[in-house]
Order: sequence, then structure tokens, then C-alpha cells
Amino acid sequence: MNEFIEIFSSSDPTNISTSVRLILLLTVFSLAPGILILMTSFTRIVIVLSFVRTSLATQQMPPNQVLIGLALFLSFFVMAPTFQEVYTEALDPLFAEEITMDEAYENASVPMKEFMSKHTRQKDLALFLNYSEAEPPETIQDIPLTTLIPAFAISELKTAFQMGFMIFIPFLVIDMAVASILMSMGMMMLPPVMISLPFKILLFVLVDGWYLVTHSLLTGF
Repeated sequence: MNEFIEIFSSSDPTNISTSVRLILLLTVFSLAPGILILMTSFTRIVIVLSFVRTSLATQQMPPNQVLIGLALFLSFFVMAPTFQEVYTEALDPLFAEEITMDEAYENASVPMKEFMSKHTRQKDLALFLNYSEAEPPETIQDIPLTTLIPAFAISELKTAFQMGFMIFIPFLVIDMAVASILMSMGMMMLPPVMISLPFKILLFVLVDGWYLVTHSLLTGF
């Protein structure tokens, strides 16, 4: 414990560098959930996967842990080039004491802004720019993160719901067909979902649904 306190109280350059690294690490850990959810592809992926489960009406299959874990690793796969650029341009030079904290922040924000701007609708970005009465940016780097992040978030929500709607259509057709057949046979007390569930699972397996959903998500980025 005393050694840990000495790291922050010492004026030795080596200890100061260590202190900066520890503070930076703690800051990243505290902001990691927000960064993961609102600045990466995680939001779109986890919502689309949730729509798949809801449209199949399989209740808790796959479980939440599986969906979130799959969304997490797919997000890491999609964001790998961006994270690598952040490490190369910001974290690595900072740890080598070649740049300052402010320069590292600026360098790290560039690849993140480039990624988010590619998937942000101009209408959503204009909403927050107009509300904050900010000047129209000339380049991507001129867009403040406080404006770009919420614009990117609502753009991702809209895209995810559009994909979810397209996923729902074939399963809705099956539900309607089964309900019509049951009504024509006079079996109105029998829940249509109970009968349509095996057919929806069979359709999803035959078309290799998880592959198609994952392929659509990856190509969307």
C-alpha cells in the first residue's frame, strides 16, 4: 500500500509516468461501458440479435449471456482496425512518452470519429449541431464528440430497427398462416405460437439464419 502511495507522491519521472498510466487505465475502465455501447458497433449488433430471438418467439433461447457475448466479440471483430489505429497513434506513443495526454486524446478521437461518421446520418448529426448552435464543421475532425456520439447512437438505433423489421417479416407470415389454418379448423383455443414455433425454427435452420444475420451485420459495417 505504501509503495502504491509513493508512486503518486514521488517526483521521479519514472514514477510520474507510471502514475499517468494508472490514471489513464482507471479512466478507461470507468468509461469502458459507455464507450463500448455508444461508440462502437455493439448497439446495432445486440439489438438485431435480440430481434432474431423475439421473432422466433423462443423466449430465453439463446440466453442473454450468449447474445451479449456474441455481440461483444462481433463488435471487437468489427472495431479491430479502429482500435489498432487508436493504439498505434495514441496509446503507444503516450506510453513511450513521445506525446502528451492532450495529444493522445486528439489522436485517439480521429479514428473513432471516422468510424462513427461513416454510420451517422446527416439528419441526425444536423439535429445536434443545430440544437447546440455550432458552426457547420468543415471536416470530420471538427465535429465535437459530444455531438457525434448521440447522433451516431440514434442512427444505429434506426438501422438496427430497420434490420429487425426485415427479420420479423418471414416469421410473421408463418404465424399468420398457422393462425388462419387453426381458425379454419375450429381450433381457436389452441395458441398459434405453439404450433408455429417448430416451423419457424425449421425455416431458420434451413436457411442458415445465424450465418445470414451475421453476414448482414458485418457487411453493414
